[in-house]
Amino acid sequence: MIQNVGKIDRILRLVLGLVLIVVPFVTELAIWQTAGFKYGAVAVGVVFIATSIFRFCPLYRLVGMNTCKL
Repeated sequence: MIQNVGKIDRILRLVLGLVLIVVPFVTELAIWQTAGFKYGAVAVGVVFIATSIFRFCPLYRLVGMNTCKL
């Protein structure tokens, strides 16, 4: 796998992923009360964290993007 996620992108993905996993369970906003939005946000959060850990984003590869300086 070729790395295509840079340092800043990686940090942003990690933070956003953690927020998407935690916020639906600790807030009382109406949008997070439906199971679809709650678990959908968690799924997207897990994908963000995984792409941050592996430094590879399949979507970036499809569109030819690369934020990694290597």
